[in-house]
Amino acid sequence: MYGRLALRHLTLRPGRTLLLLAGYGVGVAVMIVLLSIGEALLAQARDEKLVGGGDITVLPEGIDVEVMKTGGLGGMFFSIDHARFVDLQLLSAPRLANDIRAVAPQIEGTLLYLRTSDGAERPVRGFGEIPSATRAVGASPPVLSGSWDDDDGDRRWARPTPAELLHDIDHFHLLPTRLPAAARETWAEWHYFNILSSDRRRWAFVTLLVGGDVPAGRWGGQVLVTLREEGGTERRFVATAAPAAVRYSTTSADLAVGPSSVRVLADGKYAVRAIAREVGGSATANVNLVVAPTPRAYFPGAALGGDVVSGYAVPALRATGAGTICVDGACDRYDGAQAYHDHNWGTWSGVTWEWGASRAGPFTLLYGRVETPGTEPGSLFLYLVDSLGFRALFRPARIDYEDTRTIIVRGREVRVPARAVMADARGADTLRVELEIEDAIGTDVRQSAERGGRGASMPKPYFIQMKGRARISGRVGGEVLSEAGTGFFETYR
Repeated sequence: MYGRLALRHLTLRPGRTLLLLAGYGVGVAVMIVLLSIGEALLAQARDEKLVGGGDITVLPEGIDVEVMKTGGLGGMFFSIDHARFVDLQLLSAPRLANDIRAVAPQIEGTLLYLRTSDGAERPVRGFGEIPSATRAVGASPPVLSGSWDDDDGDRRWARPTPAELLHDIDHFHLLPTRLPAAARETWAEWHYFNILSSDRRRWAFVTLLVGGDVPAGRWGGQVLVTLREEGGTERRFVATAAPAAVRYSTTSADLAVGPSSVRVLADGKYAVRAIAREVGGSATANVNLVVAPTPRAYFPGAALGGDVVSGYAVPALRATGAGTICVDGACDRYDGAQAYHDHNWGTWSGVTWEWGASRAGPFTLLYGRVETPGTEPGSLFLYLVDSLGFRALFRPARIDYEDTRTIIVRGREVRVPARAVMADARGADTLRVELEIEDAIGTDVRQSAERGGRGASMPKPYFIQMKGRARISGRVGGEVLSEAGTGFFETYR
């Protein structure tokens, strides 16, 4: 009966009937599509490999999440730079302990190439997780047999000992194979320490350096010690070592240059030993210090590529030093003294920089910029830490100097800074840094090998090392800042 009615209606009103049938079909199709999408979304929501477990997934800025899920090109070849630093100093740091219960770093489907013993290369997909961390965010896969637990590599990545963290940040590097011969000869890599007496009137710069075409060409080691008393004259001490007397490692921070050395102790402190002969004299400096980094006060490192290779890390942005610095048996003793340590590597022909590190009450700041030949200077970075670790990062466009001091370098007057100011705003955060220079010394890098001497054609040939006060003001994370402290700063004139 219903069929007969439908047939007669189709015969009498064929257009209207076909329109109704088409509308009904479209409605059914839409319902099927919606149900399918709902089922797919439900399956995705239940798939720990898509959501990563936990409540929030952290991805690199600019990643298209939808394209990543569907496997498009936007989801390939991405990573979070310095992911370990982000974990240790941000997500798992004490500052967010009340807000974040667990963090699980994961590598999902990274494209790798496997090279077999016969020389063939095959594309593979790589996955990586830390078992205990993945379990903590509720994304652990079912284990059908055996066990799935952290190995020593997992532990070292997520929970390194102080000594392990220093070795990971502070190890030495191989020269890039792409460097031309002329650039290889300008390669230098060094440990640098400074220490300040309790009365703030005496300080020392200590550098142990490896330089040249390491390890196949002409290269060697060097020890540099500069002793300074405010308002007085500096005393410089130098020692060199042939390659056979130099020991370094690409997995360790330890370095030996003849009888001088830097060693990381088991408790995460540095033992610094340096012996050098005075330039232009016969005195010998003997440095014997233990430098203890303040926990969480470090800069993990950054590197530049291109024609100029330059890398820089600060394992001990805030530290204390203890021990002695002796010259021919007359010793200055340090106990709980303000100290600092960084590590530099790269090619240095014509390269200059702006740099400074200072305490400011409970805060410690670091700023810098590398300036390469033939390029316009970029903005500075200004890095701020406190007792809980990383606090903020700013990018001042410039540093404004007042060159109203005069020093003598190799018999010539050189105008150097007396004051400097830099400032930046990032959203609601603002920071202003004012430097007041109390003392300055200069080196003509055309005549000196200090810190990788760069030849005779530099437009700014005077390397200026300064000591002074840094005052910070502004607002970070809603907190008003107004602090001051002592630091060391460098520039070129």
